[in-house]
Amino acid sequence: MVLGLASGCGQSQADVQGGDTLRVAGPFEVHSLEPTASSGFFTRLEVAETLVTADLEGELAPGLAEVWTSSRDGRTWDFDLVDDATFHDGTPLTPEAVVNALDIVRKDAASPLAEAPIDQITATTSGVRFELSARHLTLPAVLTHYSTMILAPASYDEDDRVAEMIGSGPYRVDRVELPGTIEVTRFDDWRGTPPEIEHISYQTVGRAESRALMATGGEADIVWHLEPAGRQQVEATDDTELVSTLQPRTIMLKVNNEHPILGDVDVRRALSLALDREAMAEAVLRESDLAATQLLPPSLTAWNQPDLAPLEHDVDAARELLEDAGWTAGSDGILTRDGTPLRLTLLTYPDRPELPALATAIQASAREAGIDIEVEVTNSSEIPAQHADDTLELALIARHFALVSDPLVTVADTFAPEGSDWGVHNWSDPEMTAAVDALLAGPSEDRAAALRRTVATIAQEQLPLLPVAWYRMNAAVSDRVEGFVMDPLETSWHFSRVRWAS
Repeated sequence: MVLGLASGCGQSQADVQGGDTLRVAGPFEVHSLEPTASSGFFTRLEVAETLVTADLEGELAPGLAEVWTSSRDGRTWDFDLVDDATFHDGTPLTPEAVVNALDIVRKDAASPLAEAPIDQITATTSGVRFELSARHLTLPAVLTHYSTMILAPASYDEDDRVAEMIGSGPYRVDRVELPGTIEVTRFDDWRGTPPEIEHISYQTVGRAESRALMATGGEADIVWHLEPAGRQQVEATDDTELVSTLQPRTIMLKVNNEHPILGDVDVRRALSLALDREAMAEAVLRESDLAATQLLPPSLTAWNQPDLAPLEHDVDAARELLEDAGWTAGSDGILTRDGTPLRLTLLTYPDRPELPALATAIQASAREAGIDIEVEVTNSSEIPAQHADDTLELALIARHFALVSDPLVTVADTFAPEGSDWGVHNWSDPEMTAAVDALLAGPSEDRAAALRRTVATIAQEQLPLLPVAWYRMNAAVSDRVEGFVMDPLETSWHFSRVRWAS
């Protein structure tokens, strides 16, 4: 399927421009033009913009809105739009166009905007107004999420589906070929400083070995997500630099907490004790310090609790817990109870190449404690599907806690009492719900710190999700370019700042 083609077919922009194109490769596929299903490609490539964005430190910053204010009760928010912004089809950015885009996306449950208590969004003389049914202090942070990108009215078909990606950013789409290619060109009517790089081509490359060869062989200028062997190859070259940053992302086991086996908190604790996180982080991620001792990573300084008793590895303690819960060893070493073996299925996906390897390591660790885990590597969409039909047992997933710049929004979704596709499954706790609700109400900082500790402590004690590892994002960057910066929040790839090396 080819969407948004430039005039003339046969040769891509990257082929035509050759050495003048910034060539980018990564493991992630382009699944859709729909904002909620786009995985942030079009905001990261600076094709589309949101009303509010975040800087490299995670602080809110102007996007298409230059200022925003709220009423005293927090139930009315006004966002004043920047002047002279233009969509890529030449039409002006108007309050009505913004309302149209946001009204469409807030109907989609996959967007965090759908969770906001919005009564209506209306156009004003200078921008847009949100009228809410309840106080919602995190609204500006929610509007940093890529799903809230503002697209031109001509982007949508009669069913409000995105037929063409028409944004307002410094780059416009030339070509999208699902699931593997996006090509963009500098938008000359961009209201800001024109980028130096005129053409960018993104290519999906699933095999980690191929990405490493592209990085070291000069076939790509920026390559995302290298495995340890590929990182070593890059570090051994003189013309490619490895750039990395610790992300606010946790690799964790999503657990069905009403499963006949996993519904027992002692089984979850035993499985946690069976995990040799440090050895797995060293073997798979080549960095033992990435072993997750709690759910919320140290990159989230306000949420991580350094003095919280860490998750530990203790196979004997795991077996003792399971024995106390009535599990006894069978002839094959797998524990059984009432004739039922302690056997589970773990789903994961290859989009993040470390996940299948970590799943295999989890399988081996669990086996030492008498837990038999079958690993199934599948499409990532299978995890929310099995969450929905309640057939999921375990899933190894990676969750970014700051795709919305305020982590509270993602924490609230992660521990939603009704469950969450990428959060808890069949688990709720009144104290957790009360703590999250109190945080959303905007308490004093001292009170907020105590509530964040409550959230971290309950997650550590009840283990509705089992942390496995924290995450370091990396990229190989060719010496053909200068000015590359890595955004740990992945709000943008900031290619408009990149320039050709002199």
